[in-house]
Amino acid sequence: MSAKRFVTTQVEVEGRVETKIVEMPSRSPEPWGDDADLHVVGLRAQRMDALEKVTGQARYTADVQLAGMLHAVVLRSPIARGQVTEIDFTAALALAGVSDVLTLGDVPGIRRDGVQLFDQRIHYAGQPLAAICAESADVAHRALGLVRMTYESEAPVSTPAQALATDAPKVKPNGNTPRNMPKVSKRGDVHAGLAAADVTITREYRTPVALHTAMEPHGAVAEWVGEQVTVYESTQGIFNTRADLAAEFKLPLSHVRVIKNYMGGGFGAKNGASTAAAIAVALSRKLERPVRCIWDREGEQLDAGNRPATIQRVTLGAKRDGTLTAIQLDATIPLGIGGWQGGPGKFYHEMYACENVETRETFVYMNTSAMSSFRAPGHTEGAFGLECALDALAHELHMDPLALRVHNHAARDQVQDRPYSLKRLRECYAQGAEQFGWEAHRASCAKQSSSSRLRRGVGVASQIWSAGGGPPAYATVRINPDGTIEVLTGAQDLGTGARTVFAQVAAETLGAKLGDCRTVLGDTERLPFASNSWGSITTASVAPAVRVAAEEARERLFEAASGMLGVEPDQLESRDSLITVLGEEKSLTFAQVGRKLGDVMIIGQGSRGPNPEKTAISAFAAQFAEVEVDVDTGRVRVLRIVSAHDSGRILNPTLAESQLEGGIIQGVGYALFEERVLDERLGLPMNPTSHDYKVPTIGDVPVIEAFFVAGSDVVANHVGVKGVAEPPIIPTAPAIANAVRCALGVECLEIPLTPWRVLGALQSS
Repeated sequence: MSAKRFVTTQVEVEGRVETKIVEMPSRSPEPWGDDADLHVVGLRAQRMDALEKVTGQARYTADVQLAGMLHAVVLRSPIARGQVTEIDFTAALALAGVSDVLTLGDVPGIRRDGVQLFDQRIHYAGQPLAAICAESADVAHRALGLVRMTYESEAPVSTPAQALATDAPKVKPNGNTPRNMPKVSKRGDVHAGLAAADVTITREYRTPVALHTAMEPHGAVAEWVGEQVTVYESTQGIFNTRADLAAEFKLPLSHVRVIKNYMGGGFGAKNGASTAAAIAVALSRKLERPVRCIWDREGEQLDAGNRPATIQRVTLGAKRDGTLTAIQLDATIPLGIGGWQGGPGKFYHEMYACENVETRETFVYMNTSAMSSFRAPGHTEGAFGLECALDALAHELHMDPLALRVHNHAARDQVQDRPYSLKRLRECYAQGAEQFGWEAHRASCAKQSSSSRLRRGVGVASQIWSAGGGPPAYATVRINPDGTIEVLTGAQDLGTGARTVFAQVAAETLGAKLGDCRTVLGDTERLPFASNSWGSITTASVAPAVRVAAEEARERLFEAASGMLGVEPDQLESRDSLITVLGEEKSLTFAQVGRKLGDVMIIGQGSRGPNPEKTAISAFAAQFAEVEVDVDTGRVRVLRIVSAHDSGRILNPTLAESQLEGGIIQGVGYALFEERVLDERLGLPMNPTSHDYKVPTIGDVPVIEAFFVAGSDVVANHVGVKGVAEPPIIPTAPAIANAVRCALGVECLEIPLTPWRVLGALQSS
């Protein structure tokens, strides 16, 4: 009986476990272990798209210019809750250059976060109510100012307390989650665990609504030709976007083409077809011309998703030696008008060894914009609560916070009682502490004068993140007659360097020069399927498929070369695009073989196999922070971050380290500056621009020493890789907050650590 061609496997993405059908790959290569003799993989190769980016030649969605293109802008709600009674477009349509408007009747059945597009019932401030299309963006914006709208305003539900009140109105269009019905997850008996504890601590931590603030806003350009539409979209998933638009406009998948060349940031907010894409497609069909719809900065900040706020009530119990006996969380998570229920609870179940864990998460809906995935959703919020509580527990136990974490190291995945494919968190603790100088810094901080205005402190935090990726993912490798090589896959490069690392995998497998390889991404019509670039899965999902495709191409190349050299294929080897006969001086370059073959093209096809059964694939890290706090002003300055990561094989250290640095910088913003400020009476965001919503600038960036502990994860996949992009943000804010506690001797229970919050903590101590 032949082996099954299609099997099922589990893929974990951002805390959600999905069952996927897998087409088994044509071969299963020998894993690249720690002793593999690799020449291209592992090099600090220059980013292949560097020249285009630094010279301005990289073509982003906003750069797309098509003949006869029109420009669309969106009319947004100025209130958080109410009803539109009339919209008068007369003056706007009379303006020279205005083409048409798009209203509710033009987009039936198109919804975002449960809200009908252009619904006249207002659910949140910034909600799209209509779109205006004109010959230029300037004319469209001027027309927008001529629109006259009347509406009836109602008091919004803008706080969790209001949403949970017994008389609270329903704000979610398709109904609310039943009140007082939290999502409960538990193992063991948390009450027995607390009763057995020698020490218990209880704290309430708060995290803010954070906005993605990508440099490139949401946007799309759409062009219909006959019954087919081509969409240029700033998206993290070209195939997801294609599926969304095909369903919304009742088209076959073959009639929708989605292209994404370059992206200026997504961070989880661009996982499907955007509202901008739906508007561009609808207007282009209506007007029979290409249409461009790009959010302005205020629209991006108002209506592109967010990391939801949390209120986390945490109780920990432990024995005198630091052994955790109980972990308890009661959390409230306001999602806005919509979003998926991804909360902080999972981090509490995964991070530390403890037999008794219980989390209760209450998700509430309010008259604010919907949440969306944001770099390590749930875990970033959960890490702040648990990691700060662990430091509070260490203080009560008179124990080194690092020693407490090492003592409660979890050897197995406790959620599903299974082994990890590879876990080197202990090495992260040890190597990170040594590089940081943990013991010396703690001793120095303990000796500083309490009368000093500037206080130094150090802190530590840990992280875990499911980073195994998985199928389905496909790749094609083709060798051209001149010996150049193309790697084709429908993945996306969000700026992480996917083009480069996939070329490195292909070059390594083929024995080719890296300069001969080029990766082609981002086109649903021309490329084989790959999943969304989310949850740190892209490299771990696609790189194994690239390797399989390259092996197949290499086999066919050797079959062709063997006849030309008069030997068997197994007598050949290749390096730097040169095929040589083992033990002889006979050789041919890839280009020479290609010229002899003429128009015969060598093609290899590859797919990603299933994940290992009953095995957890996670990335781990230990992060150390040093801060300086001005006790007169409350200003916190992060001086240094040392971050040690277990992420499997690193295909390109320079690119991977840049992901660590980017995540850490984003985490610094989460810790110190970033929060959406809401007028709770009106439900209006008070800082919806890049001027008022503060993100780190170069003056805020500390010294960052981010590195990887050595080791490939060959249980996870035969390339040995795990995800890198999301883990570094997870422990950053708690490491900084713990350092502030060390400096001041008082706890700050809420981020961002603004001067007024730090001064408030000092005054209340």
